[in-house]
Amino acid sequence: MTAQSVEDVSAEDGHGMVEGGGYLLDVREADEWDAGHAPEAVWIPMGDLPARVEELPRDRRIVVICRSGARSHRVAGVLLGAGFDAVNLDGGMRAWAGEDFGVVASDGLPGTVI
Repeated sequence: MTAQSVEDVSAEDGHGMVEGGGYLLDVREADEWDAGHAPEAVWIPMGDLPARVEELPRDRRIVVICRSGARSHRVAGVLLGAGFDAVNLDGGMRAWAGEDFGVVASDGLPGTVI
């Protein structure tokens, strides 16, 4: 898989894409996910993605998210190169939480972004 030019979207636009049927892919590490993630997100850590890429949908847009947007930008580029429709949520979970779109911890209680 090779990286392609990635579209960065705002938290507001990414949230709208997810509400419209997009797939929110969180690529952070376990401690980050456990502390707080978007309720709609599916978690596949960045390092696990090559082995799990076939779990991703090819029939809808994938909005990739991490903590700040750097890891998710790289992942979105690789996914584009593999034929997926993927965008990067610029600012990551920090931007998502800043817009009050919801953050939950793994135990179901309100979460935090670390």
